[in-house]
Amino acid sequence: MAPRSEERPPKAIFFDAGNTLLRMNYATIAGELARAGVAVTADALERAEWRARVRLDPELAAARGASTERRETADRYLRYLLAEAGVADEAVVAAIAAWHRGYNPPIGVWDAADPTAAEALALARERGVRTAVISNSSGSVRTMLERLGLLTSLEFVLDSAIVGVEKPDPRIFRIALERAGLEPGEAVYVGDIYSIDVQGARAAGMRAVLLDPGGCWGKRDCHLAPHVLGAVRLILDGAAAA
Repeated sequence: MAPRSEERPPKAIFFDAGNTLLRMNYATIAGELARAGVAVTADALERAEWRARVRLDPELAAARGASTERRETADRYLRYLLAEAGVADEAVVAAIAAWHRGYNPPIGVWDAADPTAAEALALARERGVRTAVISNSSGSVRTMLERLGLLTSLEFVLDSAIVGVEKPDPRIFRIALERAGLEPGEAVYVGDIYSIDVQGARAAGMRAVLLDPGGCWGKRDCHLAPHVLGAVRLILDGAAAA
């Protein structure tokens, strides 16, 4: 979709957490695979995740009202990631899934900052744009953002486990808008899953940018960005169309 020159930067940018400001610790997953006798690099796992999220998306869209935080969803997502990385041995997949369920609760493998996150938040705030997080999470996302030094750049954090409603339900986006004292047209959302983030934000009347680091989403009816810093630059340039 081509940018519209009349677009103006919003008053706020709301961000997803996982695969947006936060990322999986791919090195940790690669290390566990190595212990299972499978050699896969962290870079290969990251590229596999780009494809796995696209593969999972239609299932999330079809299962309306299903929680993205359920163990079944997390297991399926991990299986898709491993499959896209070429890990086909069912015994290895089952072992990694079991390890994943018990690793580092409640944060799990989402314990790394996106390499562009700090710069993206700083750029938005330098331009006078407010920043906050809306995340489907287990109640732990604020702690992780604080641990990684990102929390001080955020006005607030909405965690679905705490507020009691999950994306793509538009209510969680409306809670954020109400807290910020903004109208839907004054904020843009940045996330990584089309059916959850783009469609959820739009249901609340907001614009959205979809992260597509590997060019895996194909043609979509929204703006795409390669990383969160690219998304912020796109928004600040006034190009994030509805």
